[in-house]
Amino acid sequence: MIAAIAPRYSVVIPFYNESAVARAFVEEVCAAMAGLEEPFEVLAVDDGSTDTTATELARAAAQWPQCRVVRQTPNAGQAAALLRGFAEARAPIIVTLDGDGQNVPADIPRLLPLLDQADMVVGVRAARHDSWLRRKMSRVANRVRARVLGDGLSDSGCALKVFRREVAAAFWPIRSLYSFMPAFAVAAGFRVTEIVVQHRERRGGVSNYGLRVMLWRPLADMLALWWLLRRRGVRRKVT
Repeated sequence: MIAAIAPRYSVVIPFYNESAVARAFVEEVCAAMAGLEEPFEVLAVDDGSTDTTATELARAAAQWPQCRVVRQTPNAGQAAALLRGFAEARAPIIVTLDGDGQNVPADIPRLLPLLDQADMVVGVRAARHDSWLRRKMSRVANRVRARVLGDGLSDSGCALKVFRREVAAAFWPIRSLYSFMPAFAVAAGFRVTEIVVQHRERRGGVSNYGLRVMLWRPLADMLALWWLLRRRGVRRKVT
């Protein structure tokens, strides 16, 4: 019996009620990763969807054996889905994208070479295709977060990130994990850099994150993180 080839890359994508885009997006991600000509796996984490997302993901997995569907029920939130995916990942390099399809998988190969000089690479959505309110809220949140936590990042909420597996050990299970992954990495002494990436309009479905999720939860998590890092004497910045 021939042993399975260990993946070089693990792509973790959380999904919640994204049936309109789930299958096409996973297949687009798999095609982009296949172009690297290195072993990879895609972990599509269905976070208790109540629509047909699970069915669409299963169809994508039937076409791409590199894809594994991880089902968690009941819905536990995006952070829990990410942490579940990280726990299941087998590769030394992890890639994250959001399941709404607004990240562009073709950008992944542009981020990976930067891991030669960094431990984490974060995308920056220079031309965002979101509503004016979402863009404004994001700009304010990024400025406040960078000032309070000193992580030096301009768009930490961008879901497109690549990082070495050991960086995941620095993450804490907070509700707005996506936005604070770079801050955790910097606080743990890892090197973090960023690069401009593409961003596109939704191809279907609706946003699962309103004002409460985008503003009040990150604010509460940021203050808790600031307090904990001060107690630990952590005052590092991105280099």
